[in-house]
Amino acid sequence: MANIVAITSCPTGIAHTFMAAEGLEQGAARLGHTIKVETQGSVGAQNQLTAADVAAADVVLIAADTSVDLTRFAGKRIYETGTKEAIKDGAGVVQAALQQASAPAAVKTGGAASIVAITSCPTGIAHTFMAAEGLEHGAAKLGHRIKVETQGSVGAQNQLSNEDIAGADIVLIAADTSIDKSRFAGKRIYETSTKEAINDGAAVVQKALQQATVQSAAAGSAKGEPGKNLADQALAAKAAQSASRSGAYKHLMTGVSYMIPFVVAGGLLIAIGFALGGIYVYDDAHKGTLAANLFWIGKASFQLMVPILAGYAAFSIADRPGITPGMIAGVIADSVGAGFLGGIVGGFLAGYTVRWLNQAIKLPRTLDGLKPVLILPLLGATITGLLMYYVVGGPVAAILAGISAWLKSMQGSSAIVLGMLLGCMMAFDMGGPVNKAAYTFGTGLLASQIYEPMAAIMAAGMTPPLGIALATMLFRNRFSPDEREAGKAAAALGISFITEGAIPFAAKDPFRVIPSIMLGSAVTGAISMAVGAQLHVPHGGIFVLPMPNAVSGLAGYAVAIAVGTVVTALALFILKKPLDTATG
Repeated sequence: MANIVAITSCPTGIAHTFMAAEGLEQGAARLGHTIKVETQGSVGAQNQLTAADVAAADVVLIAADTSVDLTRFAGKRIYETGTKEAIKDGAGVVQAALQQASAPAAVKTGGAASIVAITSCPTGIAHTFMAAEGLEHGAAKLGHRIKVETQGSVGAQNQLSNEDIAGADIVLIAADTSIDKSRFAGKRIYETSTKEAINDGAAVVQKALQQATVQSAAAGSAKGEPGKNLADQALAAKAAQSASRSGAYKHLMTGVSYMIPFVVAGGLLIAIGFALGGIYVYDDAHKGTLAANLFWIGKASFQLMVPILAGYAAFSIADRPGITPGMIAGVIADSVGAGFLGGIVGGFLAGYTVRWLNQAIKLPRTLDGLKPVLILPLLGATITGLLMYYVVGGPVAAILAGISAWLKSMQGSSAIVLGMLLGCMMAFDMGGPVNKAAYTFGTGLLASQIYEPMAAIMAAGMTPPLGIALATMLFRNRFSPDEREAGKAAAALGISFITEGAIPFAAKDPFRVIPSIMLGSAVTGAISMAVGAQLHVPHGGIFVLPMPNAVSGLAGYAVAIAVGTVVTALALFILKKPLDTATG
């Protein structure tokens, strides 16, 4: 009697995967052999093989139509076939495996490894590309080959091809959002955060080669502008001081990252519609005109905002089976007036419900393929939808209505205080959890037609790098040559609403820089709220300011940014002392 371990996998990870497993189990039983089959499907690897299982096996049988990583089977006899053969004649495949299996090629233990990687952060801008650069430098330092796909706000760049993945020894994922791993079925995968990749890319690569494990899968690199290396080091220092991101925060940021493009596109299209057709472009008098159609396209994009937020938060928690219940929860949240708060609650409710169902429901192997496409979406949507209607929707809608009424009634000092608070939050950790909390708050309110907080948030997020850049130009004797050079990059990042441009300076001198930028951002946020500036899109920096109706109260808004920038620079002048070796 032989002891066999097996893996089955097909491109979709559903029917053929489980049918092949059933065929092998029945075939082995008929021949009097023992077998354990790991299925690599769309709901994750099930019945996973342990190191003890592999060590005790006489032969390894791979029945797969996708690439399966063989690293953990080093030294074992291996037989490979397709799922079709295992389904048609499981006993014949088992017999052939015992007779024809051969030792695999030696697994690499040294030399140059081939690595494919993905980097991604919630906003898909600075951290995404800085992590990619860190991994590329780290791999080069160790003598390994790497190709990094960046999943950023402009889409995936330097995309991994099927050939890249097939030829890779490991897959390295450095991301703060959920990444779809379906195309990496059977490959050894190592996951970490962007901050680790930025901090020490070589260490991450080395650890990935040592610790990557097989998991089932349910445009070039950023070039360094002046000051880029300083920014990398600073981001690592800032990340080390920040609290570690919780699972819930990561799930929320995944939803936000997918939601942002819908809000940006919708807000700009609505603004263009108003610019072409006037403030009443939605009236019947304009029906069918270009302006009206652009307006309604923008509204359609806005209507998808909450479902996308909820759907991809659920996806981050429960993988693909969570998307349908999550999006349905988002639609219900919108329909009952619960808005983005209801979408967040519904997304988490859907995700954790589906994940629990996936663990709780046990089916025969032949029916397991129905879980991701039928059972989990159906039960998840039913349970989540009913909870949204009968339990969650009403209270959350009341909370959102109260917040909206309070914000709309804000005048004078109360508006100024809110602006100061949001400004301080944007500058406090420059892209970290506090900054993202303020940003998510402002973005979510756009769906409720509350635009003032978003204006204050973007202006306050632009001010830190702009103020620092101004200080490096006006007060040169307070900054080193490297810092003055980095100031040029900070200016470019600041006008693009990338607050991370301030990180190099904050990390080097936190007790002077952070209070200075918080003061400038607080002033900016206060002025923006005081003048009643409104922003209809959640990103874009100065590049959206010239667009008609993208910003209401443009003159006051520009003043807010300018004043906050000057305040930041002056605060740095007061707090920072001249360098002993400064040159003019």
